Amino acid sequence: MTGRSNEARLVVERTALPDVLVLHPRVHGDARGFFVETYNARDFAATTGRDVRFVQDNHSRSGKGVLRGLHYQVGDHAQAKLVRVLAGAIFDVAVDLRRGSPCFGHWAGVRLDAAQHAQVWIPEGFAHGFLVLSDLADVAYKATAYYAPEHERGIRFDDPEIAIKWPCAGPPRLSPRDAAAGRLADAELFP
Repeated sequence: MTGRSNEARLVVERTALPDVLVLHPRVHGDARGFFVETYNARDFAATTGRDVRFVQDNHSRSGKGVLRGLHYQVGDHAQAKLVRVLAGAIFDVAVDLRRGSPCFGHWAGVRLDAAQHAQVWIPEGFAHGFLVLSDLADVAYKATAYYAPEHERGIRFDDPEIAIKWPCAGPPRLSPRDAAAGRLADAELFP
């Protein structure tokens, strides 16, 4: 016997974008702490209907008010991402950039924090970004394509056409690249 139960190991929460999912793994906790299986290919495929191959894991640490994004890669380098928070809390956002999608230009945002262990699945064809809500946040994500700077693109976090409602008390802290990003109207999109 493996010690596994027949209970669902991933509970799915739908977002405003049908293809962007929040995945809640089962967390086993007691007085010693907790154990959570953060990724299992079989369970992921059964839950999402996608059999993916992740090729790169990334980890960032950022302070309160840092906004990273909106980032994506084009062509054969398009990335799907599975995002989670290791420490702290963020507001995580995906924007649909698929030209023929009924949700084109729409966004979904979800609060992720280390205590909940939830993860966001963002397929290819979406831009991704996040705002740090806590004093410090460690964010980790798996990607289905390698980082390819020549294929990386960005869209302004405050593009009025997208109109993301970021939970900011003041102006976010941006990298020079993110501050200079273009608008959705000029973006290289997905077919």
